[in-house]
Amino acid sequence: MAKKFYVVWAGRQTGVFTDWETARSQVDKFAGARFKSFPTRAEAEHAFKAGQPASARSRAGTKKSAARVPTRADAATFDVQIYCDGACEPNPGNAGSGLAVYRSGSVAQLWYGLYNPSGTNNTAELHALHQALLFAEEAILAGETVQVLSDSTYSINCLTAWAVGWEKKGWRKAGGEIRNLEIIQTAFSLYNRIKPRIQLTHVSAHVGTEGNELADRMAMLAVESKAEDLCQYAEEIDIPSILRMRPG
Repeated sequence: MAKKFYVVWAGRQTGVFTDWETARSQVDKFAGARFKSFPTRAEAEHAFKAGQPASARSRAGTKKSAARVPTRADAATFDVQIYCDGACEPNPGNAGSGLAVYRSGSVAQLWYGLYNPSGTNNTAELHALHQALLFAEEAILAGETVQVLSDSTYSINCLTAWAVGWEKKGWRKAGGEIRNLEIIQTAFSLYNRIKPRIQLTHVSAHVGTEGNELADRMAMLAVESKAEDLCQYAEEIDIPSILRMRPG
């Protein structure tokens, strides 16, 4: 894999970094972080000296338009981005999961399935995130950098915050049972195995982020088709047509 250079315009430290792990430590969970990768040191140093690009500066002020026109998260830093989402109708009831896999900033695959007739929105989100992590592990083993994006604060917190304490207490919590324990344990084990090599990111739901919207449509397709297995979307990936499908 070709070497990349990473510019951080806004982060804990700014500058040009020669490896992603160091660059990520500057921007991970840093509010308003701005960063991008470049193929050569000369381009990276020129970009850093020139200052934050206009496209990055303008994103902070485009929330209203983003709700109307699909946008994309900055994919420049990652070889693979995996958006995941869950849907349930009613809740609890028919649940399904969807994923949108991007390579080099363009959607490459769409997946739907994992139908559960007695699920909840939370179980659907957890199963979607678990599957995204499985895909991420495959990409990591192939030497690729990966970002996983979910709009479920609950699912992300289960793996990155709450499960640590639950595990230390023998998978118990004060005040009652841990719901969805089996899938949480499975996903948490996988997350711990690949955590140093991925970035798990929360993305706002239904604000027009293309990958999130596509994963949402796939989750609803899973509910409507009742596909128990994870299925790759076999039709042409016509993004405008897919976005006109029923949202979750």
